[in-house]
Amino acid sequence: MNLSAPYILPDDADGALLIGRAFIPAGAVPAGPSPVCVRAERVFDLSHLAPTCSQLLNLPDAAAAVHKALARAPVVGELAELLANSAADTRSVRTAYLLSPADLQAVRASGVTFVSSMLERVIEEHAKGDPEQAEQIRRSIGAEIGGELSKIKPGSEQAARLKESLIKRGLWSQYLEVGIGPDAEVFNKAQPLASVGVGAEVGILRDSTWNNPEPEVVLAINARGKVVGCTLGNDVNLRDWEGRSALLLSRAKDNNASCALGPFIRLFDANFTTDDMRATKLTVDVDGRDGFHMQGRSDVATISRDPLELVTHAMGKNHQYPDGAMLFLGTQFAPIQDRDEPGRGFTHKIGDVVSIRAPRLGALVNRVNYCDALPPWEFGIGALMMNLRARGLI
Repeated sequence: MNLSAPYILPDDADGALLIGRAFIPAGAVPAGPSPVCVRAERVFDLSHLAPTCSQLLNLPDAAAAVHKALARAPVVGELAELLANSAADTRSVRTAYLLSPADLQAVRASGVTFVSSMLERVIEEHAKGDPEQAEQIRRSIGAEIGGELSKIKPGSEQAARLKESLIKRGLWSQYLEVGIGPDAEVFNKAQPLASVGVGAEVGILRDSTWNNPEPEVVLAINARGKVVGCTLGNDVNLRDWEGRSALLLSRAKDNNASCALGPFIRLFDANFTTDDMRATKLTVDVDGRDGFHMQGRSDVATISRDPLELVTHAMGKNHQYPDGAMLFLGTQFAPIQDRDEPGRGFTHKIGDVVSIRAPRLGALVNRVNYCDALPPWEFGIGALMMNLRARGLI
C-alpha cells in the first residue's frame, strides 16, 4: 500500500483544512481516539476543542474554531509517521495511527445515483447474482434503455412517462424506481464507529464470489443538516448477495470492516466549496497479488441528483441525526473487466489493494481480506464514552 504523505494528501494540501481521527497512545492518560487536524504534514490533537469529530463538526463554525484551536493544539506527530503505522499488518498501539474520520455520525449511503451503476443494479437483479448471466443481459438491457436513462431527470414528468413505457416493455425494476423516481434510495451503510480508515483492511464475505469496491465522495453533515465538508469512501459491495434479492442489501453492504472512510474530512472554506465537491473526479486502482491491475473513474458532475438534494432525502423534518451523518453519494464505477474466466467479470481476491484518489481530497488506500479474518469490531459507543471519561475529556 502506498501510504506516503505526498500520495495520501490532497494536491493542494497547504490550503486545505483537513480533519481526521487518530489513535493516541497511552501517556499521562490512557490511550484512545482523538479528533486531529493536519497542517504542514504535522498532526495536531484537537480533543481540547471537541472530544469527538461529531461534536467538532456540530460547532457553529467548525472551520473558524479549528483555525483558532490550532494555536494551542499539541502535536501528535509527523503525518508520515502516523501513516506508516496505519498499515494494518504493521500497526502498533505504542505509536499514533490514523482512524476513520467519522465516529458518532450515522453512516448512510445513496444508491443508483449514476446511470452506469443504475444499469448494473438492474443487470444484477435480472441475473439474480450470477456473473455468468450478467454479460448477456448487459448487452440486451444496456442497448435498449441506457440511452433513455441518460436524458432523464429523476422525479420529472418525463421520468414518469418513461416508467410507463418500461413497465409495458417488461423492463421496469425496483432500482429504476429509486434511480429515476421521485424518492432516492438511502440506506444505512455502517453503524457509528464501525468504519475503518486509511491503511486498514476492508472485508468481504468468504462465500461471496462477485464483489467490488465502490469509490465515492462522502458528505459530512452536521446535526442541523448542513454539509460542512467531504471525504472519500469505499462502499464495499457484494454484487451476488444484492443481486439475489434487494432484501439482502444490508447483508451485502454492512459487514465487519466493509466501510472505509478517509483519509480526512476536508472542511468547506474559501479554498474548497460545495461547487468544488460537485466537480470532484475520482480514480480507483485495484492491484492484486496475482499481478492484476484495474483502473476506473467516477465523476460527481454526472450524478443524476444534486448532492445537496440527496441530503434532503437522508435527513430533515422526518429524520434527524443529532450526532450528524456521513452520506455516500454513489458511484459511476461498476467494473465489468474479466479477471479470470471470460464472461465472469471482476471480483476481488484476498490481498487486493484498493486506492481511491481525488486531487483535492487525497487518497484512501486499503487492502481486501475476509470479514471473519479481520479483528472484530469491539470499540463501540459505550467503550468510547468510558474512554473519554478516563482521559478527562467528558
